[in-house]
This record gives sequence, structure tokens and C-alpha cells, in this order.
Amino acid sequence: MPSPAGPGSAQPQLTVSARGVLLSWIERKGDVATLKFSELKGPAWSPARTVASGGDWFVNWADVPSVLRLADGSLYGHWLQKSAPDTYAYDVRLARSTDDGQTWAPSFTPHGDGTQTEHGFASLYQMPGAGLGLIWLDGRAMKAGHGEHGGGDMSVRGAMYDPAGKQISEGPVDLRVCECCPTAATVTADGPIVAYRDRSPSEIRDIYVSRLVAGKWSEPAPVHRDDWQIAACPVNGPALSANGKNVALAWFTAKGDEGHTYVAFSSDSGKSFGQPIRLDDASALGRVDVALLDDGSAATTWIEFADGKAQFRMRRVTTTGERSAAVTVSGLAANRTSGYPRMAQFGGELIFAWTESGSPSRVTTARVAVPKATATR
Repeated sequence: MPSPAGPGSAQPQLTVSARGVLLSWIERKGDVATLKFSELKGPAWSPARTVASGGDWFVNWADVPSVLRLADGSLYGHWLQKSAPDTYAYDVRLARSTDDGQTWAPSFTPHGDGTQTEHGFASLYQMPGAGLGLIWLDGRAMKAGHGEHGGGDMSVRGAMYDPAGKQISEGPVDLRVCECCPTAATVTADGPIVAYRDRSPSEIRDIYVSRLVAGKWSEPAPVHRDDWQIAACPVNGPALSANGKNVALAWFTAKGDEGHTYVAFSSDSGKSFGQPIRLDDASALGRVDVALLDDGSAATTWIEFADGKAQFRMRRVTTTGERSAAVTVSGLAANRTSGYPRMAQFGGELIFAWTESGSPSRVTTARVAVPKATATR
């Protein structure tokens, strides 16, 4: 369907509220980056609105901004802004709107450390009841200079805001994680759950989860012990979706230098997960997404790589391991210019967004009715 994004657009993100689906993206003109958003209303996207813009932003193919609508109708947008001349000195900036994005209050940071280090890969979510929650990768303990992400440890931290936009908490979730893999967050019937790529002392970088229980983050636990040992960040994060106590989590791993994507299901709000179910048919570049459907199955997406070509693909997977035939949404560039394709589910439809590489690039969108379940092993 026609995209609301203009020429030079990239970094798409999709978020879902009770009102529908929001698409956000960045448009660049010279050194100036602008965060825009649009809401899907019936057959078409609404006219694009601007959240913020600046010439001092940190713009990255994998670490993308977002716009989220809360249950009270307010909007939050986030982006990355430089805090010093060093390449990897930047902050997460948040802004709030209470008039449907016509105006935005002055931006602020969720982290109060004041260090000129990395802060990024934020995931925003609706707190149960009211208010905003988010997590991000926080480099306050890392040494200046960065190098191959330098010395010291990257951490995951979280914060919460009340319905009036006042910060009510901020603290660590995990003190040693992979340096530049996107995070994920969603809310179950028992509260928020977050996912990210961990980093062990022996450089095992598997996907871990933590749950917010009685106001505290639980001890991080692996979704599955892939035992992928890699002495560098693969820039490939997980994806989460929840419906009540049911959770689906998708991820990428390349143990033995073979790239594959998987999904695992939980029926207890993420306390435990079943065995992984492979998504790709040949090999994969990862960059996954997942959406739980009303019948308990999951729509999953990833970038498949076969015969020298990259494709944005999707398939439906059930909790018992049945898989529909994979469908190609679009061909993609095999390099980083294609970014992270996105998918969201709302009202019996799946919405897709991805970046068409070119000069200039452009965010493209599509939609499809959720098909009836017909699965093959």
C-alpha cells in the first residue's frame, strides 16, 4: 500500500496500540535527520507528522527510533542524539505529546549518568495500567575510545514513567550484555518481559529474558542455550510478542558459522520456553520479527539468504512445531542498507514495513489479511 514516508527515508518501526498501528521512520536531508510518524486509519496511512529533527543525531541502520501510543492516547517518541564529538557518545532522547503529535514537550533522557558514552537500542512499552516503560543498552561502564566497543561492560537498564510523564524508576536489568544488538520488550498478563543478547565471560552471546516482578527485574535467564561463541557483536537482536500468558520469542544464531532463525513459545508469561522451532529453509541473515495471532500461532519474519539473494520472508508457526510454507514479502539488499524489516498485527491483518535501498532509499509498506491456519511440518 502507498507509504507515507518520503524520499531519503529509512529506519522503519511499527508499534501497536488499542487504536491501531503506528509507523515511524527517519528522513534525512544533508546532515539533518527528522523523525516522522503516521497512523494506519482504515485503508491508508494518515499524513506524516514530525516528532523532532536535528543535525546532531546518531543515525544507525539497526538502532532505530520509535513512536508509541499509550492507552491514555498520549504519544512518546525516542531517538538518539550526540552528547559529544566522539563517534559513540550519544543519548536516548524521549519526547511526549498529549495532542496527537501536533506539538511535543521538550525532550529528555531516561538515564541520569551524564557520561559521554553509548546509550541506545531502546524498546518502549505500555506499562500495565498506565505510564511508559522502556529499556536500553547503556555504556556508562565502558571506557572512552570505544575501539571494538572498548573495555568495560555494556549493560541493559530500564526506566518507568507515571501517567503524567514523571520518571518513577531507573535501574539495571543485566550488567553485562552484547554491545549493539537490538533489545525487545512486551507486556504479558503477569507484567513486562524484555529480551536481549547476553554476553558471558567466555563470549557466549545467547538470547536472555528478564521479567518485571513486584517492581524488580528477575534474574536473567536464557531462552535456549545455543552456546554461540563469538568475540564480536552480531548486531542481531530478538523479537517478542505476548497475548495474555502466551509469549513468542524469535531470534538469530550462527553457531558453527551457520546462520539460522528460530522461534520459541511460552505459556507462563516467559518463565519458561519450549524447544526452538527453525524458521528459515536455507540460511538466514536474521533481523527477525514476530506477532502472536489469536489462535495461539505466531507470524514470524526474517531475512532469508539463498542463491546469493536476500529476501524478507514470513511464515506461520504453531506451538506444536507446524510451519506454513514460507512466503516472500519482498526482495532486499543483502547488506546493512536494508536495515530491519518490521511486522505488526492488528485487526486481522499483518502490516509490513521495510527499506527499499537506492538513491534515495525509501520506506515501503504492505498489508495482508491473516490467513487461516494451514500448516506443514
